Amino acid sequence: MTSLSDIYSSLPEAIDPKGADTKTVAEADFNARHWSSPVPGPLKPGSPEHKRAVAEMFRDTFNPYKPSVIAWPKLDPETLRRVTSLPIWDIAVQTEGKARLRMAAYARMIDDPDMKDALSRNAWEENRHKEVLSKLVEAYDIKMAPEPPYIEPRDTEWAYLVTGFSECVDSFFAFGLFALAQRSGFFPAELTETFEPVMQEECRHILLFANWLAWHRATMPLWHRPWFELRVLAVWVFLVYERIGLATSIDADGNVQEQDNNFTVSGAKDMTNMDVSLRDMIDLCLEENERRFSGYDPRLLRPKLAPNLARFLRLFLRRPSGARALEKTA
Repeated sequence: MTSLSDIYSSLPEAIDPKGADTKTVAEADFNARHWSSPVPGPLKPGSPEHKRAVAEMFRDTFNPYKPSVIAWPKLDPETLRRVTSLPIWDIAVQTEGKARLRMAAYARMIDDPDMKDALSRNAWEENRHKEVLSKLVEAYDIKMAPEPPYIEPRDTEWAYLVTGFSECVDSFFAFGLFALAQRSGFFPAELTETFEPVMQEECRHILLFANWLAWHRATMPLWHRPWFELRVLAVWVFLVYERIGLATSIDADGNVQEQDNNFTVSGAKDMTNMDVSLRDMIDLCLEENERRFSGYDPRLLRPKLAPNLARFLRLFLRRPSGARALEKTA
């Protein structure tokens, strides 16, 4: 049996360890954001055309950046303090560590070669995200809690569903928070540019998950569908419970620390000194969500729950009197 580390540590094709030149990087960045299937007509979930398009999208939009050659910008003391004080780094590193394992575990159990290839690549990219975060932590001397052991999930499908749905929700809000950090100047432009490929990869990841989910539902035996939908409901209950709670960890000095699992929803106040209303934050998340998905074939399904819930909530919100909408970055 293939080990999970073999799956998330390697890709079918070799990557030049020296990295790509500027032109190649620019082309890869554009290609990572724009893709359409040459197959005409609808891409119906469960059809061979849809399945192949999903796998081809994920393969063709791969960005070959290397964490080991990222030039982390030098930060002034105040910016460094703001970055290192964010309460996200421990849980971010650990989340990617668990995600790579869960993606690899599910990829290993899939028989379909197209979906196995796509999910194996997804696991590899999750591992690369962990490497990027580890390099950032090292570059800025961020004090971290000891990482827990990463254990192979006993219930592979459950673990994959939890990770997939969690990323769909977290990415929706992370897109808005990242744009807010850009517009407010919380992060210098050099640092946001460094992280930009990672943010776009999250968009690709949840695009893959949404289409895998539709394919899986369409191809599973009818008798299995009710049980599967009950599991999906149970996952959502678990995620709601998780996000109203706190994760406990031990910091680098051996002290018990509480980590906010809900930072991507509640973290606007930590990303800017601007007075941002909830309505403005929702508008920004919706805008960024649309922008990041806009370059991909519209026949591929997008995650809908988080954007739809945000639109519903927005119906009951008014912008505070005298407040101005967030301006776009030039």
